[in-house]
Amino acid sequence: MKPLRIVLVLAGITFTSTTFAQQTQSTTPATSSPAAQSSPETPLTIASAVDHEITVVEKEVVEAAEAMPEDKYNFSPESLKIAGSDYKGVRTFGEQVKHIAASNYLIWSGITGEKAPDTANEGKGPDAMKSKAEIVKFLKDSFAFGHKTVATLTAASAIEAVGKNKRAKLFLATFASAHAFDHYGQMAEYLRMNGIIPPASRKAD
Repeated sequence: MKPLRIVLVLAGITFTSTTFAQQTQSTTPATSSPAAQSSPETPLTIASAVDHEITVVEKEVVEAAEAMPEDKYNFSPESLKIAGSDYKGVRTFGEQVKHIAASNYLIWSGITGEKAPDTANEGKGPDAMKSKAEIVKFLKDSFAFGHKTVATLTAASAIEAVGKNKRAKLFLATFASAHAFDHYGQMAEYLRMNGIIPPASRKAD
């Protein structure tokens, strides 16, 4: 083999080897990193899955409650007197928020058998509670109670039947979130009737 050809062949081999090594380093996980080895993903559990669901609805409901001005907490569509509508007797915005909070306590308390606080007031919340600050705090506290309660769920306990209606604990854990989302929809409409875009919809709009 001629000297020039030998040099070219060796140069090609060196280039190929170097390129392959670089590609391998860029695509192969750094298994030698202690941090990479010591931080595996936390295994998903029933409790953590339900807790995430609560976090999602909590964010939307709390942000909506905070978005409504205090002087509009007494608002209900009945005051608009929309022709052909029937809003007589519907809850005000503040009553919607209190109802969500009170129901959170009533539903989630069934998981542990813990007595719901008297402030739940059969799903109405405290009659004397009128200020926005008090109502929002009542709401936030109810979600904190939910997080604490669902943390007790296990794969075995989730299907235990509790209460006079013999509902599974998992049903109670998820139904509270479904109920809150139902009333969030009404809160969102109340906000829009007052020219306020719900925080959860602002990016979409």
